[in-house]
Amino acid sequence: MNVLFLNNGRFAPVQSHTLYSDLMREFQKHGHSVYVVSANEKRFESVPELYEDNGIKCVCMRIGNLTKCSLPEKAITMMTISQKYISGIKKYYSDIHFDLILYPTPPISFLGAVEHVKKKDNAKTYLLLKDIFPQNAVDIGIMSKIGMKGLIYKHYRKQEKRLYRISDFIGCMSQANVDYVLKHNPEIRPEKVEVCPNCLDIRDMSVDAVIRRQIREKYGIPENKKVFVYGGNLGKPQGIPFLIECLKKSESISDAFFLIIGDGTEYGLLEDYVNTDKPSNVKLMKRLPKEDYDSMVGACDVGLIFLDHRFTIPNFPSRFLAYMQAKLPVLAATDPNTDIGKVIVDGEFGWWCESNDSGRFVDEIKKIIKADLDAVREREYQYLLDHYTVDNAYKTIMRHF
Repeated sequence: MNVLFLNNGRFAPVQSHTLYSDLMREFQKHGHSVYVVSANEKRFESVPELYEDNGIKCVCMRIGNLTKCSLPEKAITMMTISQKYISGIKKYYSDIHFDLILYPTPPISFLGAVEHVKKKDNAKTYLLLKDIFPQNAVDIGIMSKIGMKGLIYKHYRKQEKRLYRISDFIGCMSQANVDYVLKHNPEIRPEKVEVCPNCLDIRDMSVDAVIRRQIREKYGIPENKKVFVYGGNLGKPQGIPFLIECLKKSESISDAFFLIIGDGTEYGLLEDYVNTDKPSNVKLMKRLPKEDYDSMVGACDVGLIFLDHRFTIPNFPSRFLAYMQAKLPVLAATDPNTDIGKVIVDGEFGWWCESNDSGRFVDEIKKIIKADLDAVREREYQYLLDHYTVDNAYKTIMRHF
């Protein structure tokens, strides 16, 4: 088959270890011809519009900014991205007949491009639903269902429903996502919605005792403490005020050390806390290159996940897999609507509490310090191999075609 993948940002090198690179390699491995259309925000250095990477043809369209920009700028970019993709497809792929279109959300702005190729080639379509927009923006106060913002919400809600309608199948991150989509979109046939979570070409990213000691020494991380690491975006979805509350209440736990790595719109809140309170068991670092970050995570003991308690949609953060590959048990503090906590607890490779109960968070930290983490690590890695390999994702998608 000729497979078209519409990427929601710059497409990582084909041989890199990322969600979509792994998935595209899996399709290629099974004999399919893979074509990619991706985006390059104007805040980044320009790259060639057309190139080939390890046998996969890639078109990279110059667009406005989607990240690290104002909401108006983001909105304008979202409104124009689909037409840019259509232009790229017409210019570079006009002679290709596509059999299957794969596309993730966010954003939902691929709609026009998906409709164009589906109509032109009678292609089958598969939506990789990673986030439920615009409801996620409503949940954390970025968007509203009333007033002027309500008009914007209604526009994007119509686009969301159109995207679901033109998708032959919808792969969701978890069962809670499947249930949510069907409950709030009753016009969708249940048989077209299924669980197809983030998956990877699994690699053991744990480190041995020698490297662990070297990394901790390099970055000034205590060797004799349980290190709890959070890595990734530090924005409104992560509920940073609650994270800070948890760190404050954990300052007296002498055996625990907290490493926070990342950036985002709420990074300044954490920076102010660290500079003002000067906690002895917290280290805050800006985002690292992926290779350095992976090594750093492997040298820690427990991975942290935070989600704002206001969410009504069931988020399932992708950093979850990074922790699992490094064999780091997980402590998740989330809203009650996501089922990531249930997955972690039922799989017996981590702990969970609601992200409005900092006292419970501290209690879980104390439990973890006393726990046998080696046994937890082995259960976690086996769960990863059983549920989140890229082969599983490929088979889930291809059983329909």
